[in-house]
Amino acid sequence: MDFHVHRGSVTGVSTDVLVLFCMEGVPLEGEGAALDVALDGQLARLLQEGDLPARSGAVTPVYTLGKLPAKRLLVVGLGKPEGLDFVRLREAAGRAAKEARKLGARKVAIVAPHERAAMLPPERAAHAVAEGFCLGAYRYRGFRKNSEPDVSWEAVSVVVNVDAEAWEAGLRKGAAYASGTVLARELTNLPGNVLTPDALAQKATELAERHGLTYEVLDAEAIAKLGMGGIVAVGKGSAQPPTFTVIRYQGRPEWADVTAYIGKGVTFDTGGICLKPRENMHEMIGDMGGAAAVLGALDAVAALKLPVNLLALIPAAENSPSGTAFKPGDVITMLDGRTVEIRNTDAEGRLLLADAVTYARRQGAKRIVDVATLTGGVIVALGDEVTGLIANDDAWADEVLAAGQDAGELLWRLPNFPHYYEKLKSPVADLNNAPGRKAHPIMGGLFVGAFAEDTPWAHLDIAGTSWADQAGPLHEKGATGAGVRTLVALAERLARSGGEAE
Repeated sequence: MDFHVHRGSVTGVSTDVLVLFCMEGVPLEGEGAALDVALDGQLARLLQEGDLPARSGAVTPVYTLGKLPAKRLLVVGLGKPEGLDFVRLREAAGRAAKEARKLGARKVAIVAPHERAAMLPPERAAHAVAEGFCLGAYRYRGFRKNSEPDVSWEAVSVVVNVDAEAWEAGLRKGAAYASGTVLARELTNLPGNVLTPDALAQKATELAERHGLTYEVLDAEAIAKLGMGGIVAVGKGSAQPPTFTVIRYQGRPEWADVTAYIGKGVTFDTGGICLKPRENMHEMIGDMGGAAAVLGALDAVAALKLPVNLLALIPAAENSPSGTAFKPGDVITMLDGRTVEIRNTDAEGRLLLADAVTYARRQGAKRIVDVATLTGGVIVALGDEVTGLIANDDAWADEVLAAGQDAGELLWRLPNFPHYYEKLKSPVADLNNAPGRKAHPIMGGLFVGAFAEDTPWAHLDIAGTSWADQAGPLHEKGATGAGVRTLVALAERLARSGGEAE
């Protein structure tokens, strides 16, 4: 979605819907005051009397009755000034988009919130507005034969008369963050018979070609020849062969100081021989949400042309039961030569990630972050709004946590005590892939981390945050695109600092 800045009087804007942000107890100022004058003071009176709520979450259409070129106002509440931040403004913009869609608007204009009301620097406020509006407007079309056509926004403008350049920069950034997130949602929402490992690799290469990035795709034969025993094992039971996609984004003159982004790409997860319960198994189309997050982030990073070097790795497989599937009790050999005893075929994502981590190290990655819908245990521990983080390096963990805060995504670091590694040992192999239910999200993450060795590594478990059971201000039911914005913000931080922790 493209935004353009409108410089001029807000009372002269011709549009289907004009969005005005208001705060509780704060008088209308700037463009809001100009609109109130044009409406003969009705806005201020309605706000004062409580008939036009400014509380957080409120969105109220107001007819202009021909007194303005805009057909309707959407008064969007920001709540009380205390605690107003990037996240609340972003959610308010998302609610505005949803309401504008309901009203069938084709043209939308947004009044830039007054700087005192926004409580944010202009570029940051613009980022919040653009990202929130784009994410709130998104709707997955699906495959219904007679689905209603999506709303086509003819124009989305932002009325700005001060700090216009900062607003233009922030709008571009917010739109890029949202575009990457929407891409991740689209991929994650696709059914498993459409998004096979090969199709996921094709989507990744299309993205790389669109941005002029170098890439290669390893097929099943090349994966086996390289010695990626984890990926081979997970894909053995499926008629759909695994793939391993490598994309290089070079934002600096020299290919050095490389950060690896790794996304789990299990395009459908039955659990394999350790078959999952049938209830809600259809949602396992989303088990490649980590891969989608990495690709969405790469799309945004490339759009923003950030000066950073990224190695994006997508190990992809379908985990299915069959006569050729890997089994509990099997012992496999990973890319780094270590052996793993398989105790649970439904603990498959960590096998893909472990081989990818080894590959990243061999390619000289200075630091690694992986993103995965790894464990149901993280949902028990943190719910569906917080992503779990595990890391082997405090400075790198702090950097990823700070990126999450920059992006407005909630992350929480889980412990990494030495005794946990004892539980990963096996009497018949170097490691086992599933020590049991205790500390489940921690053990799953640390299995992957064992292959990072001394390379700074962080793991984001998005099993709870990547899929929504009900709609929210920024998403519908289904895929959320969790992790994309954190990865983009992390790339921004690395770009600003030259690769060192800020």
